[in-house]
Amino acid sequence: MEELKPSVANSSPLTPLGFLDRAATVYGDTPSVIYDAVTFTWSQTRRRCLQLASALSSLKIYRGDVVSVVAPNIPATYELHFAVPFAGAILNIINTRLRARTLSAVLRHAESKLVFVDIASRDVVLEALSLFPENNPHRPILILIEDDEVEHLTPSSTVHFEDTYEGLVSKGDPNFKWLYPNSEWDPLRLNYTSGTTSSSPQGVVHSHRGTFVITVDSLMDWEVPKQAVFLWTLAMFHVNGWCFPWGIAAVGGTNICVRKFDAPIVFSLITSHRVTHMCASPVLLNMLTNTPDNKPLENPVHILTAGAPPPPAVIQRTESLGFIVSHGYGLTETGGVVVSCAWKRRWNRLPAAERARLKARQGVRTCLMTEVDVVTSAGESVKHDGVTLGEVVIRGSCVMLGYLKDPERTKNRLKNGYFYTGDVGVIHEDGYLEIKDRLSDVITTGGKNLSSVEVESVLYMHPEVKEAAVVARPDEYCGQTPCAFVSLKEGLVVTEEEIIEHCRKNMATYMVPKTVAFREELPKSSTGKIKKTVLRQIAQEMGSIPYQNVNNNYSILS
Repeated sequence: MEELKPSVANSSPLTPLGFLDRAATVYGDTPSVIYDAVTFTWSQTRRRCLQLASALSSLKIYRGDVVSVVAPNIPATYELHFAVPFAGAILNIINTRLRARTLSAVLRHAESKLVFVDIASRDVVLEALSLFPENNPHRPILILIEDDEVEHLTPSSTVHFEDTYEGLVSKGDPNFKWLYPNSEWDPLRLNYTSGTTSSSPQGVVHSHRGTFVITVDSLMDWEVPKQAVFLWTLAMFHVNGWCFPWGIAAVGGTNICVRKFDAPIVFSLITSHRVTHMCASPVLLNMLTNTPDNKPLENPVHILTAGAPPPPAVIQRTESLGFIVSHGYGLTETGGVVVSCAWKRRWNRLPAAERARLKARQGVRTCLMTEVDVVTSAGESVKHDGVTLGEVVIRGSCVMLGYLKDPERTKNRLKNGYFYTGDVGVIHEDGYLEIKDRLSDVITTGGKNLSSVEVESVLYMHPEVKEAAVVARPDEYCGQTPCAFVSLKEGLVVTEEEIIEHCRKNMATYMVPKTVAFREELPKSSTGKIKKTVLRQIAQEMGSIPYQNVNNNYSILS
């Protein structure tokens, strides 16, 4: 046995790029990408990606160079998931909602060699480049992605641009031999976190190996069938659409691209293209369920939600429309979904509200993950009692290589053999994980820690509440107390007292918000998450609740 060693024949680097070659062979004449009136087949998509990779090489894009993309969910963004790494470069899909100053910082930090720019983002990208220092040696080449659908809103101009996207494709060699990674640990993609929990975005680097593992793992866990029809409601800039650009190629599915999330358009596309699968954050689920005049789907659609913990009430409303909701958990640093609420058949016999409560839990590690645990500050596993809080830690092949140019942060998050997530959770008696909060969002009232997520879940049970977020407000008696920010469904009126009374009936007294602030819309980050940093600042500016205003109903012992 000792003589049997790895060889070239059995140790090829793992990479998801080969999925496109296979798709072109097996599913070559079937639709790969549909966008408005444009339809490509898998053989056409592969040819276009090879031509584009060839053209990038002609522009002196080499192994290890960073190529950025500022574009929505359009065919070009999908193709670049293959074309950029085909040329040996590192793919960096950038959030289209970033402002010029943040975008400029990202491009400089990444040292992007080339940037593909959607026509709708042209002005903000040019503004971002104008903020570069005059002596900056890393000014990128610009390629303009034109689109007839928005040309009338944004007149086309190729000034400042080396070429157009289609112009570049037309110049490439369809017989280009794409560059296989030298090692499966070579970087494939660079993603920036949304900055919801830190002052500035952080660059997260993932390898070919990690991306391959998370792609296959996600397909297995969600049971995505061959030739699924996938609607792109999840932004591809959000952790590369949880790696489904590569995954849908692996199963020869059809990608339905949509430039902007709009609930009526989403329902229309589901019907016209017979969509089978889609992904959405809890915020998008809420938008779908609050669409006026929405009707149950003619055929069920599988929808995977992850991101902020979804309130059970939102899950229940979504499933009432005919969606089959799957719930997962992951971070930019894990490259996609690494924990899922694996469903047990016996749970189908439970009432709808109880099913939604169980499904709102994050669940258990996916098959290809090594370990997911919740640990105390001393590094010991918490009791599986659904009560004892700890930090969620993760170990597995898809965990990031690290933070770009930030060894100290990398060291602080990758330690003791785990990735420390910064999320607070519990493990229930059945072994299922439930996220309770971010470490920064836990509220300590009268010496007790309470989860803002639990309070928010009760608020979402109120029939008039559209959105809710809970943060800490200073309190002279309790130290901190919950402060609820609420937006209501259109045309409805609810008082602060009614919201508080609803909470009193559904939770422990010490968890009931002492303050309810109504807003037309809650502030959101560039990835659609509610910005609790902004709300915490507002709550601080409200000032501390005076001692003399303490009501006996809020006893810290309750």
